[in-house]
Amino acid sequence: MRGCVILPLVLLLAASPCVAQPKRSTVVSIVGEKFYINGQPTYKGRVWNGLPIEGRLFNSRMVQAIFDDRNPQTVSRWAYPDTGNWDPDRNTAEFIEMMPIWRKHGLLAVTINLQGGSPEGYSKAQPWYNSAILPDGSLDEKYMARLEKVLDRADELGMVVILGLYYFGQDQRVKDEKAVLAGVDNAVDWLIARKYTNVLVEVNNECDVRAYDHDILKPDRVHELIERVKKRSAEKNHPLLVSTSYSGGAIPRPNVVKVADFLLLHGNGVKDPKRITEMVHQTRRVEGYRPMPILYNEDDHYDFDKPDNNFVAAIRAYASWGYFDYRRKGEGFDEGYQSVPVNWKISSERKRGFFRLLSEITGEKP
Repeated sequence: MRGCVILPLVLLLAASPCVAQPKRSTVVSIVGEKFYINGQPTYKGRVWNGLPIEGRLFNSRMVQAIFDDRNPQTVSRWAYPDTGNWDPDRNTAEFIEMMPIWRKHGLLAVTINLQGGSPEGYSKAQPWYNSAILPDGSLDEKYMARLEKVLDRADELGMVVILGLYYFGQDQRVKDEKAVLAGVDNAVDWLIARKYTNVLVEVNNECDVRAYDHDILKPDRVHELIERVKKRSAEKNHPLLVSTSYSGGAIPRPNVVKVADFLLLHGNGVKDPKRITEMVHQTRRVEGYRPMPILYNEDDHYDFDKPDNNFVAAIRAYASWGYFDYRRKGEGFDEGYQSVPVNWKISSERKRGFFRLLSEITGEKP
């Protein structure tokens, strides 16, 4: 190869342009209010019941795809019913196995978080220790190896991953603000080193929840992290699209709206579909708003068999919608995509209801 210099192996891997770089298949981008994949609007030309579907990013909350628990006092809670043990590698492998099936139903994105989410759905306390970000802000190699497998498969399938970095109830595992910043920088650098182009960054889940320990993860300052990701990735010639999310029913604040690339809403607690539509309209009136995608990436209201539900209400306002399902009290292994251990199959009536409606809306025929 002309122009290549023979270097010691360590230097070669770090610096030589002759080392083959990953070739990525999926590039997510934004044009106005629409998401594009590989230069084409998502669901191109699709109209459902008179409503335009093109440019949406329908998604599902799958935050436990790389889950583990370092707390020996709580890890037994997550034992699989067939083996009696928890296995993080099995969890990720079974997640990856189902990804092509979800994609065939029209699902284009999943939300994953480096600190997961409550495996109980909603929790007063979170004694488990689930964090890919270590106390000093460095990244755990085993977590990131599992994440790499997920992102690689998503890239092959033409899917997008909404990657959350921090989660309330686990952010205290990171010791101070300096470490929080290091965690953000390390995650950005990790994504860029592997040339991922199918990732949307969510710096933290529900920034307005009071359980956050670090001020920079709270509403008044979270925009600093959005700006940090954008600046760092741009300087490395690999700009990432970035935002944060808010709790159920909340409207994004101007400091976030002004700097985010897209806006994340949550429908938790919103029982009236009309409010889902109203939230989108309110968001478009926030100071600093300019045309950009608005998407729900968490909503635990269903009624998929009814003509009016939160999913349909989001579509009416030209927003995307995301399915959030957890195991209710007394339910078994087949229920819920956030409850650990997870059955990643389309194994319950709630899951089937979502994927049936998703297929109908997107025109997919799995």
